[in-house]
Amino acid sequence: MFTGIIEETGIIQSIRRGTCSAVLTIQAETVLTDIHTGDSIAVNGVCLTVTGHRAGSFTADVMHETLNRSSLGCLRPGQKVNLEPAMQANGRFGGHIVSGHIDGTGTISHIRRDDNAVWYTIRTSDAILRYVIEKGSIAIDGISLTVADLQTNAFSVSVIPHTASATTLSGRRCGDLVNLENDCIGKYVARLLTTNPAAGDTTSTHITAEYLYQHGF
Repeated sequence: MFTGIIEETGIIQSIRRGTCSAVLTIQAETVLTDIHTGDSIAVNGVCLTVTGHRAGSFTADVMHETLNRSSLGCLRPGQKVNLEPAMQANGRFGGHIVSGHIDGTGTISHIRRDDNAVWYTIRTSDAILRYVIEKGSIAIDGISLTVADLQTNAFSVSVIPHTASATTLSGRRCGDLVNLENDCIGKYVARLLTTNPAAGDTTSTHITAEYLYQHGF
């Protein structure tokens, strides 16, 4: 479990590619102060397991499914990545609930400056946009951000200078692919309102807006 508050940006030292998988070696500093083999670290929003570590770097395996569903397959040596260790039970919850299991990717279609903020517009699929709401939370490359505007095929976020400089967003350009994770609470609510998983049913339940209104919601 993560919060979407990036602890530091690391640098891809090397990528050892297999037939359908890869092993990443990532240069880091802050996240290494309390790291153990088997720990979870979000790399650009993707939860990976630490398979080894030494002074100045750690390694993580990336399986076939992860490469297919994320932008990790596009990484190259020397590229910066957002890093966040798993949330501690006694730590601050500064962002929102982030699982590190991304829902898909989007493409940066527009970047514009608005005084001290920068707006990023992300074009993505209907499957992602279904769970995006204005003023709701979304994780972009592991960064907890608030949706500032919603369009039919895209959404926009407004980013303050600190967030841009402390993450990889400051180096992003139009056309770049980013990892997206919807608010997991919204996904569960939508699933429960539209299906009956216990019965293996994929049809609508009896819970409707009218039903909720009649019962005081």
